[in-house]
Amino acid sequence: MLERYFGLSAHGTTARTEILAGFTTFLTMAYIVAVNPAILGEAGMPVGAVAAATCLAAGIGSILMGLASNTPLALAPGMGLNAYFTYTVVKGMGIAWPTALGCVFLSGAVFLVLTLTGVRQLIVGAVPRSLFAAVAAGVGLFIAFIGLKDAGIIVSNPATSVGLGDLTAPTAALAIAGLILIAALQAWNVRAAILVGVAATGLAAWALGLAPPASHGGGDLSATAFKLDLTGALGLKGGHLAGLLEIVFVFLFVDLFDNVGTLVAVTKKAGLVAADGTIPRLNRILLVDSVATMVGAAAGTSTVTSYIESAAGVAAGGRTGLTSVTVGALFLLTLFAAPLVTRIPTAATAPALILVGALMVGAIAEVDWSDAKLAVPAFLTLVTIPLTYSIANGLAFGVTAYAALQLATGNARRQDWLMYVLAALFIARFVWLAKG
Repeated sequence: MLERYFGLSAHGTTARTEILAGFTTFLTMAYIVAVNPAILGEAGMPVGAVAAATCLAAGIGSILMGLASNTPLALAPGMGLNAYFTYTVVKGMGIAWPTALGCVFLSGAVFLVLTLTGVRQLIVGAVPRSLFAAVAAGVGLFIAFIGLKDAGIIVSNPATSVGLGDLTAPTAALAIAGLILIAALQAWNVRAAILVGVAATGLAAWALGLAPPASHGGGDLSATAFKLDLTGALGLKGGHLAGLLEIVFVFLFVDLFDNVGTLVAVTKKAGLVAADGTIPRLNRILLVDSVATMVGAAAGTSTVTSYIESAAGVAAGGRTGLTSVTVGALFLLTLFAAPLVTRIPTAATAPALILVGALMVGAIAEVDWSDAKLAVPAFLTLVTIPLTYSIANGLAFGVTAYAALQLATGNARRQDWLMYVLAALFIARFVWLAKG
């Protein structure tokens, strides 16, 4: 049955290889079960329920991807977008988390419509690849900054805005030890480096009495499932329509960038890209991604997206959707351990955030720094995301600067009209924020 459905022989693989590849991918991305609840928990969401929602969304999304597209691509709530959800939308803009979940659901619905109508492909074609890389790297810096702050390694300073914290404090010292451990495991090519590091640091924190008390909510999914507020997300109450439209746009835009970059990287590594450069069954892949985001929002987590860690499974021999189905099944099994996530201390999750951020920053190497028309917009995107605590601001600066430089140097082309429309929208956003 597996041979017929997934075409294992035609892809030069076996069921055993695919299942082992699925285990490999799962081990490299399982850290999200601990890190995602830690981030969304700061938005006031029940940590145990978010852990369960994370497992459920990753499980369903990955299984759907495997069955519908026969591609070794695993999905889970995306890093960066969960930070935007918590620190920009909920804490920065004062939007309640149920309303923010409603925005995530709407972004998935819009994503679905754009995919079905082909507009998504137009947007992908309009945005230069240097900005894709800059957004990924900027989000990496953002995540690393959050991890450093959570660990107490970086603290606020009235004289210099930020400064060095007390590295002898228990949380900071243990976080540094955890970071060294995870980095060493990564250097030794241990597949589950982040997961092992989080577990080991968490055990040390428990032994030292640094673990938080057990949550009364445990892993009860009902605390977040179907709590999304679509009425609020549509701006029908609260009078925040303009702000909510921006939130939906950023969720949509960053998810778009993240997906395209991951798709190209993973499918190319797996040898699945066609001779003409196209990705087979691309529409199915994009449709599943859209549906997974809506499922995740309904369950109680931020945007679900494809994971670059899928490349680890491909390196282990994964070539078909059976790899993704295996990953999804493992995430569903992890549901039973979700209540334990409520007791993972900050000292254990902060090193994971820092290292994941460091790995994401590597994307900036794809920018041609010798070309100012590409380098300046990429740099502005890279620095404004962490320094303004907003992915939206980074996108706005990057797209606007790119469009302005193309016009100023006489390189504007008629076929790039959509890029200039996006830039005009971002300029209008800056004006709106200034008046607000």
